Amino acid sequence: MELKRTPLYNAHLRAGGKMVEFGGFEMPVQYKTGVIKEHMAVRTACGLFDVSHMGEILLEGPDAVKNLNMLLTNDYTEMDDGQARYSPMCNENGGTVDDLIVYKVRDDHYFIVVNASNREKDYAWIRAHLSGNVKASDVSDDYGQIALQGPVAEKILKKLTSEENIPEKNYTACFDRSVGGINAIVSRTGYTGSDGFELYTAAADTEKLWELLLRAGEEEGLIPCGLGARDTLRLEASMPLYGHELSDTISPLTAGLGIFVKMDKPDFIGKASLEAMGTPKMRRVGLKAVGKGIIREHQDVYADGRIIGQTTSGTHCPYLGCPLAMAILERDYRKIGTRVEVDVRGRRVEAEVVRMPFYKK
Repeated sequence: MELKRTPLYNAHLRAGGKMVEFGGFEMPVQYKTGVIKEHMAVRTACGLFDVSHMGEILLEGPDAVKNLNMLLTNDYTEMDDGQARYSPMCNENGGTVDDLIVYKVRDDHYFIVVNASNREKDYAWIRAHLSGNVKASDVSDDYGQIALQGPVAEKILKKLTSEENIPEKNYTACFDRSVGGINAIVSRTGYTGSDGFELYTAAADTEKLWELLLRAGEEEGLIPCGLGARDTLRLEASMPLYGHELSDTISPLTAGLGIFVKMDKPDFIGKASLEAMGTPKMRRVGLKAVGKGIIREHQDVYADGRIIGQTTSGTHCPYLGCPLAMAILERDYRKIGTRVEVDVRGRRVEAEVVRMPFYKK
C-alpha cells in the first residue's frame, strides 16, 4: 500500500525528521533532538506537532444533533457555538469504533475529528447509521492540522494573532480566524496533558503556518516534535489511545471513560449491550514499576498466582522520571496501592496500582 504524506512532509525532511509509517501516513517519529528532549520541551516550554494525518468529517443538517446523540455515547443536546466535546463511538456490542472530538460550528453544523488510522472506517460507520435530514462529508484532505503544545504556547500564539482569536477555555475553539495572515480554526485542545492549541488550516497553507509558528517560538524554545514524544506525553497524561486502551472489543466503561457515556440518554448505538453487561468485570488502571524494569504494552499481569489482565501501554516517562503503564485488569485489583507482577520478557517485575492521570498540569 502506498503511504500518504501530510502537507508538512517536506518540512519534516528539512528538519531531519526520522520518517516511519503510522496510520497509513509517512510521519516523523522524532527529529535529531530525540524523543526525551522533545517530550521535555512540551512540559517546560513548547513543542510543535504535525497532526495532519487525523481525519475531519462535517455533519450538517437539521437532524445533525439527533444523529450525534445516536452515534456517540456523550450528549450533544446542549452545546454553545465553538464548544468541543469528546466522546467514544460504540458498536452494537458495546465495543468502541473510535474516540473522537465534535466541535459545534453553529446550529446544524458540526466538525468531527477522528483518529488517523480509523478515518475511512469511521466515515463509513457514520454514513451507514445516519437517518433523517443530515449529510456527512469527509473533508480530511482539505485540512492540515498543527498542535502547538506546552506552557508557553499561548505566548507564542499571541505573536501571530490577536487575543480575541485565542479561545480562553479548554475544549473551545474560534472558527474562521487569522493567524499570521492565514485563515485557521484555533482550538484549545491537545493530546499531551500540557496547555496548548490545535490549529486547522487549508492543506495548501499548512507549511507556511508551520514555519511561522517555529519562527515565532524560537526565543521560547519551541521545537518540532514527532510521534514518539506524542505517545510518551499522552501516556504520562494517562490518555487512552485507540488500539490500546480502546478497541472494537473494549468498551468505554472498561476503559474508565464512564463520564463520557450518558446512560440516561434515550438511546445510542451500543447502549443496550452496555446495560446488559452491567458493571464491567475488567477496568483500566495505572501501574508504576516498583521492581527494576520498563513495562511495555501487551504484557501479562499476575496476582495471586494467575493472570489477571494485560498492559495496554507502557514506557519510561521522561518528565516524571519513572516507568509507568496502563493496563486492563480484573476490577477487584483496581484499588490504589494493590501490588501486582508484570511479565517483562519472561521476568516478573513488581508494580503497584497508582492513581491516574499520572501527570496533571
